Amino acid sequence: TEEDMDNLFSEIQRLESRLSRTLEDSDVYNINHAAGVGEVELTPETMTVIAEGIRDNEISNRDFDITIGPLVELWGIGTDSAAVPEESDLKAILSKVNLDNFDFCCNTAELLEEGMAIDLGGIAKGFVADEIARMLKNQSVTGAIINLGGNVLTVGQKPDGSNWKVGVQDPFQATGNYMEVVSVGEMSVVTSGPYERIFAEEGVVYHHILNPFTGYPIDNDIASVTIVSEKSIDGDGLSTSVFAMGVKEGMVLVESLDNTECYMVLDDGSIVMSSGFSNFLQN
Repeated sequence: TEEDMDNLFSEIQRLESRLSRTLEDSDVYNINHAAGVGEVELTPETMTVIAEGIRDNEISNRDFDITIGPLVELWGIGTDSAAVPEESDLKAILSKVNLDNFDFCCNTAELLEEGMAIDLGGIAKGFVADEIARMLKNQSVTGAIINLGGNVLTVGQKPDGSNWKVGVQDPFQATGNYMEVVSVGEMSVVTSGPYERIFAEEGVVYHHILNPFTGYPIDNDIASVTIVSEKSIDGDGLSTSVFAMGVKEGMVLVESLDNTECYMVLDDGSIVMSSGFSNFLQN
């Protein structure tokens, strides 16, 4: 009903408001503005997302780090103020990117050093997609497709009982051009890559996926990463983690996880797939 849809959109807005880095009084905003001062009480939703971020940090050998907030702010990629930072500023900021100085326990969180900040942008969209799916199921919806731009999550099956068809974005073409089409039941399909948010300075293109160790955008030969998994929050974090880890280590991680497959497009146009991804390719 229209009322159900209004309630759904209101809940989505509420979730986004809890996880925003820039919106005043969000959990993330409060954590960041209490850095070096004290702990902040969290809503259950924020606790879930932070816990997932810590897990992704562990399984990615720290290549995924939610304390990357100061670097995100310094580069400003995706804003009108995007610019390459001074080397001295980068070195000063890097010391603030350290998950060991983030205290998370029960329903509170605390950044132990002034100037630190968390950023949940790498997994928040996946969490919201999962929550939308949960709410739709609670309303007895038997089939739906949720598209949050790069994050696609399906519920049930299509009305005719067949699988959903989801396009894998071609990283070398405009949005809507597909490299492959996958056929999935109730699954998450998340695609991410350096083409999503970029800017150019002095003829050099910089992207938004930052290396927490060097402070610079990650430099490798991967053009995009697609993860098929059961939960969108898993696919969201993994797509970034695998990109950061590189082809070999990223695929080792994916192969170690249950019900998780990966499709990589490399800069030269070649494809690398996990052992079970071909099961989802449309014939």
